[in-house]
Amino acid sequence: MKLTEQMTQLAKQAKAASRELARLTPAEKNACLLAMADALEQNGAAIKDANALDLEVGAKLGLSAAMLDRLRLDDKRSFAMAKGLREVAALPDPVGRILDERTRPNGLKLRKISTPIGVVVIIYESRPNVTADAASLCFKSGNATILRGGKEALHSNQIIARIMIEAGKRTLPKFPEHGIQVVPTPDREAVPALLALTQYVDLCMPRGGESLIRAVTDCSKVPVIKHYKGVCHVFVDAEADLKMAADIVMNAKVQRPAVCNAMETLLVDQAVAGSFLPIIGVRLDEKRVELRCDETSLAILNSALGTPHCALKAAAEQDWFTEYNDYILNVRVVDGVQAAIDHINYYGSAHSDSIVTRNEARANRFLAEVDSATVYWNASTRFTDGGEFGMGAEIGISTDKIGARGPMGLEELTSYKWLGLGNGQVRT
Repeated sequence: MKLTEQMTQLAKQAKAASRELARLTPAEKNACLLAMADALEQNGAAIKDANALDLEVGAKLGLSAAMLDRLRLDDKRSFAMAKGLREVAALPDPVGRILDERTRPNGLKLRKISTPIGVVVIIYESRPNVTADAASLCFKSGNATILRGGKEALHSNQIIARIMIEAGKRTLPKFPEHGIQVVPTPDREAVPALLALTQYVDLCMPRGGESLIRAVTDCSKVPVIKHYKGVCHVFVDAEADLKMAADIVMNAKVQRPAVCNAMETLLVDQAVAGSFLPIIGVRLDEKRVELRCDETSLAILNSALGTPHCALKAAAEQDWFTEYNDYILNVRVVDGVQAAIDHINYYGSAHSDSIVTRNEARANRFLAEVDSATVYWNASTRFTDGGEFGMGAEIGISTDKIGARGPMGLEELTSYKWLGLGNGQVRT
């Protein structure tokens, strides 16, 4: 079968399945999700075996240690997938909510209700847990999903989807098995072929690096919800609790540096730079984080660190725009909160940014003026995540301003329609 024909078949099957999914009751969907969660736990060994094959592929492809970490499915992450499915099942059903009601002077009643979007294509790299997250959220919101992971995660993605589908079929005889599909080929041409099928596909959501997201956006003929990159910042204000600031900085940078909500630039108020940078410099150096610094921070850190384990160098202009997804961090000393806001709004990606301060007025100014999807006061940027926001799993993060913004959960996977309830009204 030719690639175009293969993608058309997937999309047609998904469109038909989306009609069947829309008819399932909340109880039926939740029963399937709970069965899927149990099945993922029961098949943990098989998932790890498939993931081991993918890790071999990733190593041969030359993936960095951070990217291989994104690909790895250990027991903790497998458990988290199942936990995410149970959390999604426990959430209120997003379909059929009454969003607005009004009665016109002629007696015509209008009701705005939430509905499934239809067929959602998810394109992503590495992280195979996205397969379970995306499929569960789309299923709960009544959407059919077509999943296209990277070639480095093909074995993991296929087995996760197969386990979920088989569990759904065992639980519900009328389970629409084409409601969850994985693109079976790593051929890059599958993406533009699939995203040209506007009569079947309603929405695309790419997750991954900037190059992947731009490539998808450029070729897609269906709407795309996206964020291009995560250039996230932490600003340590002059009135910050420096111990708190150090803990937040370490969490934001090194807990998982390859994810989009990891910090890429540390901004420090000049009033505390001399005291804070030596403290945080030592801790970052212990974790082998390369530091790319402006002139002021470079002088302070050179004096404090002596001979560091990792590179300590002057930052180039392009570095401030860069999402590293690695153990590399930009450092800049700024003159006050307005300078920090200006830096973030110019160099940032409108993803996640944080201020650490005791000063409520400065915090409120930062929260109001930083133009990002998620802005924090005294908290790590790492919280920008559907699970951490109480959404269960997440389908992705959007930095768009039209439609969904920030972590996307069940509600963001619905559209709406208007119902008109009359008793013979005609327009004059």
